[in-house]
Amino acid sequence: MCADRLQLVAESFPGRPSFDTAVSRAVMLDVATGRLPPTLRLYRPDRIVAFGGADVRAPGFRAALEAASRGGFASVKRLAGGRAAVFHEGTIAFARAVPDSDPTARTFARFEEMSGILADALSRLGVDARVGEVPGEYCPGDYSINAGGRKKIVGIGQRIVAHASHVGGVIVATGSADVRDVLVPVYDALELDWDPETTGSVADEVPADWEEVRAAVLDEFARRFELVDGRLDAETLGLAESLADEHAVDT
Repeated sequence: MCADRLQLVAESFPGRPSFDTAVSRAVMLDVATGRLPPTLRLYRPDRIVAFGGADVRAPGFRAALEAASRGGFASVKRLAGGRAAVFHEGTIAFARAVPDSDPTARTFARFEEMSGILADALSRLGVDARVGEVPGEYCPGDYSINAGGRKKIVGIGQRIVAHASHVGGVIVATGSADVRDVLVPVYDALELDWDPETTGSVADEVPADWEEVRAAVLDEFARRFELVDGRLDAETLGLAESLADEHAVDT
């Protein structure tokens, strides 16, 4: 029997990118107050470039927004830290919020736990999944997951508030070219050095589609937690409505 319960939410909000980002923030805040149980969102996102605070302050931010738009991507301000990252219909967005009386003390433990879960899930599909930064990767992070030390396929970020934490990010199941093609002009505008050849996807490594990757991730979570299907209620969605403008980008 799994020791911990985790509410599983699959809802997404197509055509409302800033609201979708705000939903994960609202879930985190409701988990912090105890109104919601520990919750995992696992869903198919829109075509979005999510910009971090450093990106927003960069001199080339406006040009980066224009580059994203030309590529067919909306822009939002990220919930978790990091530089510009890409979501699209071939990726899987994940966001886990858990209560914690001292969230700062367990920052690295949460990164290690999430990266371990996702690396194990992808390994079961046959990917040579490794935790760690690939030199030259976009939105670099110590807990990125790569394929064979060559291609980044998962990005992970974290945000904490009083009494709760959020660990979220993106799994590139398919469509690595879509990620690479929009990030080339975006990162050029932001004057960020990176190697586009480090951009990968699960499907580049093994014959797996979006549904198979999601199923593998769910199976891995189910090994560690008791997953309980849930839906977001009106109160959480109302809170997200009030927060959405903070994640919107004035283009």
